[in-house]
This record gives sequence, C-alpha cells and structure tokens, in this order.
Amino acid sequence: MKAAVLNAFGETLKIETLPDPTPGAGSVAIDVAAAGVTAYAANVFNGSRNYRLELPAVPGPGGIGRVRSVGPDATRLQPGDWVFCEPTIRARDEASNQILQGWTYRTDAALPLHRLYRNGSYAEQMMVPTENVTRIGEIDPKDAGRWCGLSRLLVPYGGLWAGDLKASETLLVSGATGGFGGAGVAVALAMGAGQVVATGRNAQTLDDLAVRFGPRVVPVPMTGDEAADRGAIAKAAGGPIDMVLDFLPREASLGQVHANLMAVRHGGRIILMGGVRAELGLDYNWLMHGEITMRGVWMYPPQAVPRMVQMVRSGLIDLGQFDLAEFPLDEANAAVAYAAANAGPRQLTVIRPDKG
Repeated sequence: MKAAVLNAFGETLKIETLPDPTPGAGSVAIDVAAAGVTAYAANVFNGSRNYRLELPAVPGPGGIGRVRSVGPDATRLQPGDWVFCEPTIRARDEASNQILQGWTYRTDAALPLHRLYRNGSYAEQMMVPTENVTRIGEIDPKDAGRWCGLSRLLVPYGGLWAGDLKASETLLVSGATGGFGGAGVAVALAMGAGQVVATGRNAQTLDDLAVRFGPRVVPVPMTGDEAADRGAIAKAAGGPIDMVLDFLPREASLGQVHANLMAVRHGGRIILMGGVRAELGLDYNWLMHGEITMRGVWMYPPQAVPRMVQMVRSGLIDLGQFDLAEFPLDEANAAVAYAAANAGPRQLTVIRPDKG
C-alpha cells in the first residue's frame, strides 16, 4: 500500500510503499477513503508542537473508510461496511492510558499502545482496534471527505456531553472562531441550546456564524480589555449563562480567559477543552460561593460516535456546513500547507487515499 510517512521532525511527508496491515484478534483493516488534516498539522510535523510521536510513522488521526478485513473475534463488522475510525485508543487494561492513533501518545505508560497503532490514516490502508470502528451506513463514495466532519464535531460534542447541556439553556462558546469552537456552536444548537453566545477575536468570522446559524447565535468580538469584554458578554446574553465551553488557543491572554469563564451564572458549569497554557488564577471564593462546576475534558466518550452519526442522519447536523478541500494522497504536503493557510470553523481539509 501507499502511505505518507514522516521520517523525522522537520521533514516533509514522503510517499512510500509499506506492507498491507493484517488484522489479528481485536483489530480491523480499513481501506481509507478520507482523512482530515488539522490546521496545526504542520506544527506537529516540524516538532514545534512537541507532540510525542515515535518516528518513522504514518500520521493521520482517524478518518472514513470501508472495512477491508476483520479479526477472528469480530461479530458485526463486515468487509465493505462504511465506517468512522475513532483515533482515541484506550488501553484495555487501563483506560487512562490513551493515544491518538497516528498523532501522539500522552504518557510513557501508553507507549506500547502507540507502537502497536503508531500508523494512522494518511495511507491507503490502516489497522484499527475493533472497538474504534463505528458503522455509519451506506454513503456515496464522493461524500466520504465531507463525513470527515464527524471528527470536528465530536470533540465539542464530548464537552457538551460532559457538561450535560440541556435544551433551552444558554451556552457561551469561548474561542468560537476556531475549528472546534465553531463546530461547538453547531452541535449545541442541534442539542437544543436556547442561545449560544459566541466569542472570539475575529469579528467577521463571528458574524458569519450568526448569519449561518440564525438568531440563536449572538456574536461577541473580544477586544482584550477584560472589563469591557465582560460587559459585552453580559449585554449580549441578556440573562444568565448556564455553561461555558472553552476552546481558547495557547496564545489567549489571561484577561480573555477570565472574561469568558467568569461570565457563567451561579451554579453554572465550565468545560475546558482548549490549549491555554497559563495558570488560570481563578478566585477560590468565586468558585466556592458561586458553586461553579469546572471540568477538563479531553476528546469524547466512545458512545458519542454513534449518537453523532444519528444526529447527521436525522438532519440535526448538516455536514454541508463545511467548505471542503480535498487532496489525493500524493499531494499530502500540499494538503498540510493548505490546512495551515485556511484555518477556520468552516474549512475542512481532507486527504483522499482512495483517489489517484
């Protein structure tokens, strides 16, 4: 099979021929149809993001494909099934030891798992644990790239799931101009949020979200002035904010973090899923007397995947919301460059190993 291989950090991907994967017990071989490319993939490959990734490796976290062959213990999956391949792999003997297949391993304890499933989806075939493969039903092969939007939608869905978002509640999405934040707006509306306050630094992108999703989305551009931003958020919400879903990037200032998180009501919930590296410095008494629930969430539970597929199938989520750009496997480096230059909540960049 052909695959895009990263041999060393700082090098470009090389298209090489590798042996076809052979599944054993507990695994499935997939013919990869489409695999998403994150906006920060270039920073993973040049080493600046400091992701743990043993090289050489075939990168690519998850994707859409068809079952090629199954291990002897598979009871439902059949060759030819269209499936979503979930990249979050949890060790069967200790679920807290996790990796993102083809992307990174979080701790030294997860290294054996990473070595077994180091190669990801930027290849014609990949091997995936059986439990990480979810059937999505029949699709038109030309739509496989658009179904990669599941990966974008599932991450904020994991946060909204953990925060128990209820119908009619007001949600604040902090960092709504990014890929996951913008997807969070769409998912929250599909789950019945009464209002979504969308904050970020790019006013044009926020306005686009409001036009695209309608009057339940209220955009609030951030200025960097914490007091002014708090006032703007309160005015836009027009009432209590029940929950904050935070996707602020590494570069976010502490003032921006505080303006968003501290907008939550008494007894409200805060879900942290962003990349902020600074100490939060939140007031102990505010958290205690305000009875605030604050929780960090990484990715999403396995049972979220079939539910998200159902949301798409039922029409609650429209995969057509994404502006899709597709590249054949031989142009993997062009796809990485394009994704970096075209980041945003609407852009979906995809590698199509099934197309020459």
